[in-house]
Amino acid sequence: MPPTDPAVLDFAHHNTRHWFSPSRGPLKPGSDAHRHETCRMFRETFNPYRPAVLDWPKLDPATLQRIVSLPIWDIAVQTEGKARLRMAAYARTLSDPEMRDALALNAWEENRHKEVLSRMVAAYGIRLAPAAAYIYPKDPEWAYLVTGYSECIDSFFAFGLFELARRSGMFPPALVDTFEPVMQEECRHILLFANWAAWHRTRLPWWRRLRFEAKVLAVWAFLGWERIGLARTVDADGKQQEHDNNFTVTGAQSVSTANLSVPALMSLCLEENDRRFSGYDSRLLRPTTVPRLVKLALRLMPKSAGH
Repeated sequence: MPPTDPAVLDFAHHNTRHWFSPSRGPLKPGSDAHRHETCRMFRETFNPYRPAVLDWPKLDPATLQRIVSLPIWDIAVQTEGKARLRMAAYARTLSDPEMRDALALNAWEENRHKEVLSRMVAAYGIRLAPAAAYIYPKDPEWAYLVTGYSECIDSFFAFGLFELARRSGMFPPALVDTFEPVMQEECRHILLFANWAAWHRTRLPWWRRLRFEAKVLAVWAFLGWERIGLARTVDADGKQQEHDNNFTVTGAQSVSTANLSVPALMSLCLEENDRRFSGYDSRLLRPTTVPRLVKLALRLMPKSAGH
């Protein structure tokens, strides 16, 4: 049974943010050492917190109303449920036992995120729309790629929005502390995904790698299409949805304030992204596409946009 002693949990919270491989030399993508240390990082930074014993603080009426009115809880709960299924489905297809176990643990943690959110909405009386049935993906690799790159996008902005909510007092400190393990766990998830992708593509023969790279480009096109609102009613498995699945936009509109400019928010996301990854071995690859695009956007923005 996972520990509940405060000292043990404090150590776990620290341990999940800091990890350095004892292996010497570079961790070349595709190598056995790269795979082993990536999976080792994921195992050794596991946080044993239990959703059933999380302390949901009592909120004053105004704060409770702000939390309840956020239009993100339906999609947040359903997204975690889909992520679990897709990751577990893809993990079953892997022949490498170490990477298979790492992705299976990732799937288990996604299900724990869903349980955390489910317990939170129950504690605060938040009503959720009925969830659609989770359907086993026809193409597990495509579904995993969509989930992984979606998390790379959403987590980047979520890091900044979470810090903004903390600074603004929108989320009281006790609630921030309760959610903090979940936020850092998302950092671990996309760190695993970035290194899995590099390991996987390097091991493929050239003809299969061409097909894989084409699939990655198709995933990015799908996600770009989705996030500008042109495919909000279609999910990664081609099924119709009735809710807005653009978590990044919905969350930003809900948390951001008129007092913070777009450049300032983007800079905050960059700072928080760097901070959350800073405790992990620098030889492990980080997701780079979204940070690079945001940095480019900041350079191209007119000076009058300001911070």
